[in-house]
Amino acid sequence: MISYRRFAKSYLAGTLLSLSLSLSTLTANAQDGKTLFQTNCASCHAVHKKLTGPALTGVEDRWSDRKKIYAWVHNPAGFAKGDAYAANLLKEYSPVLMQAFPGLADKEIDAILDYIKTVPAPGAGGPAAAANPADAKSAEGDNTLLFGVLTLVLAVVALILLQVNANLKKLSDEREGNPSVEPVPFWRNKAYIAVVTVVLFVIGGYLTSKGAMALGRSKDYQPVQPIYYSHKVHAGINQINCQYCHIGVYQGKQATIPSVNICMNCHMAINEYKGAKIYNEEGEEVNGTNEIKKLYKYAGFEEGKPWDASKAKPVEWARIHNLPDHVYFNHSQHVKAGQVQCQTCHGEITKMDEVKQFADLSMGWCINCHRETKVQFKDNGFYSIYEKYHQDLKSGKIDSTKGITVAKIGGTECQKCHY
Repeated sequence: MISYRRFAKSYLAGTLLSLSLSLSTLTANAQDGKTLFQTNCASCHAVHKKLTGPALTGVEDRWSDRKKIYAWVHNPAGFAKGDAYAANLLKEYSPVLMQAFPGLADKEIDAILDYIKTVPAPGAGGPAAAANPADAKSAEGDNTLLFGVLTLVLAVVALILLQVNANLKKLSDEREGNPSVEPVPFWRNKAYIAVVTVVLFVIGGYLTSKGAMALGRSKDYQPVQPIYYSHKVHAGINQINCQYCHIGVYQGKQATIPSVNICMNCHMAINEYKGAKIYNEEGEEVNGTNEIKKLYKYAGFEEGKPWDASKAKPVEWARIHNLPDHVYFNHSQHVKAGQVQCQTCHGEITKMDEVKQFADLSMGWCINCHRETKVQFKDNGFYSIYEKYHQDLKSGKIDSTKGITVAKIGGTECQKCHY
């Protein structure tokens, strides 16, 4: 009877552990495609609308099989040489060339393609869904909630089975004439106390580690600014070049926040907003003309009178992107020498009204970018010191379609970014 009881307990514990691991694996796999898409694709592609690259809805219908998609993602320029559809894609979106992702495994690309199929078209949920984004977010979390409920149900079933097993043993002992032993209450049972302690320790350690790793990261940080400034209106609709306002992006470490003088170059003449309605994150309509008046107060400008720039005061903008003091980052090295697009780090800034931090700017995020991003070696004097790589590219020792990644020229060395 004792061996049977031990076997039953071991079997039950093993079953519960297997189910828990299976449920956690299912939850992780359900998120893989979305995570991979947001990390590798979202800066240039959307599922249902055209951005820097084409919309990805129905992408598999445009290719004969997935193997071609694998080859295209791994090496767009090289694959286009032997495929007419790929060549037309490059021609259509020229001069923008899709970044190669040789590090993405076929299974990861499959996960992205499967995720794309699950993204509903805008408005598919009806007017109510479109009006309430919170409902859409809660719908995304339904699977996680379901797995949590199932785990709780299984835990309750396990406790019931343990109690049934104890009662059966008691009946068996009474029938065989063995003296019955009063069961130890749950709160005094050392085995149960040890299990609960270990579980709480593991959960606490996981939450502490997760919180520590996220410390200082501000992804999706979106502070309220003293003046409502819409990048969508300025950089998107009116197509004002980023470098017109952020003048330091080509010259130095900081992109710089534009001074009031730069704003007034345009707004001395533009004193009211006549564009499409704009709304803040709470869904309230913003009066663009009133926001221009706020700028005038900072500038010390009175309409109809000559402007004395010496009266201007700086706008106290809330900084959004901020790296730790021990991290070195130079905008000019990335934007001018590396020819990295602003959207790579800042997201689709031309479609944002109120700007938020697009990426977590973690060390892992930067390292992955350095491992995958090709250096613009051709006709770039900044990299003339790497003579060996130039010779290897000319002689064919290095495949020109794969190119030189940032990692190959020291982009993953600690001292490059930490000092």
